[in-house]
Amino acid sequence: MLEKIRSLLDTHGAQYREVHHSPTRTSEESAEARAEDLSVGGKALLLKLDDSFKLFVLSASSRVDSGKIKRRFRAKRIRFATPEELLELTGLEPGSVPPFGRPLFTVELFVDSTITRNDRIAFNAGSLTDSVIMNVTDYMEIARPLVFDFSK
Repeated sequence: MLEKIRSLLDTHGAQYREVHHSPTRTSEESAEARAEDLSVGGKALLLKLDDSFKLFVLSASSRVDSGKIKRRFRAKRIRFATPEELLELTGLEPGSVPPFGRPLFTVELFVDSTITRNDRIAFNAGSLTDSVIMNVTDYMEIARPLVFDFSK
């Protein structure tokens, strides 16, 4: 996955920095390993809304507000993807999903406004030991997400 991300970013001429670190299981551990503020971290969550999966990205210092997502999509049910569903849809383990939809994954991508408040975004790049840090403007141009407020 790291190679796919590199290729995607290089194709678009994005400036980015890679950080190889010890395995991280939490957003706090990732922020420390990257030497970045927690708010710069982009937390990617694969959620199932009724019968479809969507990828939501928000600042690692924020929490998802499932009520806002349910209202936006008029969903009756919302839940996190199971580790098995995550593996099937992305080929990745929890905590390692980068904040991209197409062309890396076949799910719609939504970004919370907390991401656009920073000049950088840092994220796990397909593993618990590799991170990428890049300019938010470049990220938004490449990822082309729909942006709305879904954090607490």
